[in-house]
Amino acid sequence: METSPQVTASVQGPLLRVSVGGSWNIDTDWPPEARTALESLTNQNIREVRLESDNLGAWDSSLLVFLVQLVQTANERKASLQTSLPDGLERLLKLAFAVPAKAGSDRKKENLSFVQRVGQAAIDLPPRVADFLNFVGDVTLAVGRLFVGRTQMRPQDLLAAMQECGVQALPIISITSMLFGLILAFVGAVQLTQFGAQIYVAGLVGIGMLRVMGAVMVGVVMAGRVGAAYAALIGTMQVNEEVDALATLGIAPVDFLVLPRVVALTAMIPLLTLYADLMGVVGGYIVATTMLNISPMEYINATMQMVPYKHVFIGLAYGTVFGVIIALTGCYQGMRCGRSAQAVGLATTTAVVHAIVGIIVATAVITVICNVLDI
Repeated sequence: METSPQVTASVQGPLLRVSVGGSWNIDTDWPPEARTALESLTNQNIREVRLESDNLGAWDSSLLVFLVQLVQTANERKASLQTSLPDGLERLLKLAFAVPAKAGSDRKKENLSFVQRVGQAAIDLPPRVADFLNFVGDVTLAVGRLFVGRTQMRPQDLLAAMQECGVQALPIISITSMLFGLILAFVGAVQLTQFGAQIYVAGLVGIGMLRVMGAVMVGVVMAGRVGAAYAALIGTMQVNEEVDALATLGIAPVDFLVLPRVVALTAMIPLLTLYADLMGVVGGYIVATTMLNISPMEYINATMQMVPYKHVFIGLAYGTVFGVIIALTGCYQGMRCGRSAQAVGLATTTAVVHAIVGIIVATAVITVICNVLDI
C-alpha cells in the first residue's frame, strides 16, 4: 500500500475519472495530480465526474477537503457526479453538502452605486415599517391586558424599571439640565444686557426650559442611558435564547420584558421633565444673581410673571411622547436583535440613533400642532 497520497485523473471524452489512493495526512502536501484534477474541470467538454478509490489507506480531513473542492467545482459546472468511495468517506462527503450555505453568509460585499443603495433602502423600508407597526400593536395589546388585569407582567419588574429610569437618572439629569439653564441664560444675557433688559433672562430661561428644552434634554439623555440599556439587555437575552425560553414556557415576552419598561419610562420621564425644568431655572437663577446683578426675589417674581402655567403642561406632553418613543425603540431593537455579540452592539447603537431622531421629529410635530392650536 502506498504511504503517500495518490491521485489519478483521466479524461475519457465528457467523463472525468478521479481515483484517490495511498495515505492522506494533513501534514503531507497534496500530490501534483490533485491540482491537475481540479484544473481538468475547467474543460468545457466535461459533463460527468466519477470519484473512486484505489488502494486507499489511512486518511484524514486533508482528503475530505480535496474531495469537497472537487465536488463543489463539479456542482458549479453542473456536471453529473458519481462516487464509489468507502462508506465513511461517502457519509462525510454527503454531510458536507447536506445543508446549503445560507444566503448572505459570505463576507463578500457588492460595490453598489449611490443610486442602487438608495433604491435598496427604499425597497427594504416597507417591511421594516410593517414589522415595527406589528411590534407597536403587540405592545398596545399588552397595555390593554394590563388595564383588564390579565397581563403577565410582574410588579417587581415594573418597580425595578421605574427605579432604573427614575431615581438612578437624577444625577445626570441634574447636571445636564442645570448646565443647559446656565448656557441659555448666558446666550440671552449677551443680547439683553445691551438694552438693559437683563430681567427678561428669567422669562427666556423659564419658557425655554418649561415648554420644550427641559423635555428634550431629558429625552436625549434617557435615550443614551436607558434606551441603549433596554436594547442591550433584551438583545443579550436574545443571544442567550432566554426570550425563546420564555415563549416556550408560555410567557409572552412582550408582557414580561417590554411592557414594564414601556410603562416605567412613560411614567417617569414626565416627572424627570419637571425636575429638569426646576434645575434649568436654577441654572438661570445662578447666572442672573451672580453676573447680571438681579436680586433673588426679583428673578423669582419675574419668572412667575413671565412664564404661564400652560408651558408646564406642554412640556409634560413632550416628555410623555418622548418616553414612549425611547421605550419602544429600545425594546424593539432588543427584540429584533441578532444572535451575536456584534448584533447586540448594532442594536444598541441603532436604538439610540432612532430614539434621538424620533425625539427631534416628535418635537417638530408637536411644535407645529401647538402653533396651529395657538397654545
